[in-house]
Amino acid sequence: MSIRFTSTARRGMVAMAVAAGLALGVAGCGGGGEAKKPDTTASASKSGGSDPSAQEGQSDAPLAELKGSNGLILDITSVTRDAGGFVTVNGNLRNDADKLLVVPAALSGNETEIIRNGPSLGGATLVDSKGKKRYYVLRDTDGRPLTTTGIATIKSGDEVAVFMQFPAPPSTTTEVSFELPTFSVATIKISG
Repeated sequence: MSIRFTSTARRGMVAMAVAAGLALGVAGCGGGGEAKKPDTTASASKSGGSDPSAQEGQSDAPLAELKGSNGLILDITSVTRDAGGFVTVNGNLRNDADKLLVVPAALSGNETEIIRNGPSLGGATLVDSKGKKRYYVLRDTDGRPLTTTGIATIKSGDEVAVFMQFPAPPSTTTEVSFELPTFSVATIKISG
C-alpha cells in the first residue's frame, strides 16, 4: 500500500517525532532514536506506485549518483536541514539493468528492530568525519525507520522516489558522507 505525503504534513509529523526523540536524548548520538511517524511504503514501479515524499524545488541534475549492485542507482536529489532538528535526504532509486531487480535486503541494515519491520533503506547513515559522528536513520516508537519502506523489486528502467531522515549534525557541519549498504559512498552538502 502506498501513501502520498505532502512536504508540509510530513515536516509537521517529523518535527513532532524529532521533538520526542530529542526529549529522550537520543538525537545526535547516532544510536537510532525513537521518533513518531506513520507507516510509509512505496510501490516499486512507476505504473503502480506513488511518490512517498514531495521533492520540492529540486533541479533535474542529482547532487550525487551512487552505484549499487546489479544495476541499481541511487540519485540523491536534495539534502535539507529542517528547523525540527533533522536532515531529510531525498532521491530516486532506479534500475538501470535490463531485467527486474530484487532490491537487496542489505539496504535495511543489520539492526533486528528495523529488519523486523520489512524492507527499507534503514541501513543508510550520514557520517560527519570532522565531528567524528555517525548518524543513523531515525525510527518511530514501533521501531519503523523514517525512510521509504516496502520496496521489494524494481522493473527495468523504472525508478522509485525515496527519502531518509536523520538527526541533524551541528549547524557548523555542512558536508557529510552518505552511506548505504551495497552502494558507493558519496559526499553530500546539507542545505538549509
